[in-house]
Amino acid sequence: MKKSLTIMFAMLAALLSAQLVTADQHQAAFKATPINQTLTLLQGKGGNVLLSQGEDGLLIIDDDYADMAPVLKTALDRYGEQKFLKYIINTHWHGDHTGANEALGQGVTIVAHENVRTRLSQPQEVALFKMKSDAYPKHALPSLTYPDSMQIHFNKDKLTLQHLANGHTDGDTVVFFEQANVVHMGDHLFYPMFPFVDLASGGNVLAYANNVGGVLDYIDDKTVVIPGHGPLTNKKGLTRFHQMLNGTIAEVQAMHTAGRSLEQAQQQGLTKQWDKWNGGFIKQDLWISFIYQSL
Repeated sequence: MKKSLTIMFAMLAALLSAQLVTADQHQAAFKATPINQTLTLLQGKGGNVLLSQGEDGLLIIDDDYADMAPVLKTALDRYGEQKFLKYIINTHWHGDHTGANEALGQGVTIVAHENVRTRLSQPQEVALFKMKSDAYPKHALPSLTYPDSMQIHFNKDKLTLQHLANGHTDGDTVVFFEQANVVHMGDHLFYPMFPFVDLASGGNVLAYANNVGGVLDYIDDKTVVIPGHGPLTNKKGLTRFHQMLNGTIAEVQAMHTAGRSLEQAQQQGLTKQWDKWNGGFIKQDLWISFIYQSL
């Protein structure tokens, strides 16, 4: 029996590793990466979506952009049909993580930090990217919120939702799966790249770095680490990210202390050792500005 289950899981993993597409082959798709028998990483256009499937139904962490909702519905149907979706956890309010709340939220419990409900209840803006969003309808708002931490028991695992204050935004949640030894970092991890820190939404680079350090203290070398954007990694990857955060903060702090303006700091730039983190949509000059404004 054990051998048969192993073979079945291997076949399932091979199947799910293929991209999940809609009938229109030109639409965006979700790439599925199985983590274990119950958890699957779904990567589309926005933030990484983590799916838990099992005897209790389906649970997802984040749900991508609104225009990805039809593709996400198709993906979920392959794992047990959308009607079995019980929970949506929003790691923060940004639309690339909450956009499908409206399409998927009817009859589903949406869970988030209390600040996420507050923000989604009102029009929001990320001026840096010229992105504006209207207030979400009632069924798309988190109906179950928490101030500090909470737990959900689902599919034979215990999920701990932990608020990390004023890091990426003012409402960030990191989700730990105790049995699976998996953590979804939300946007407290962009890997391997400089992160976006939403200063206008209560984010701060120094708090962000401290928050990441706190997660490192909690996980071990076997923990699967899921970033908000980027591929799966582990404690070593998160450690490298944390070292980059502290190292670049120290360099900008030194320039700030020396009396250099933001423009002068950007002109001087960071040392070459951080060049490899410049491959994302947040480039070095913008990252320096996030740090400078956070000091």
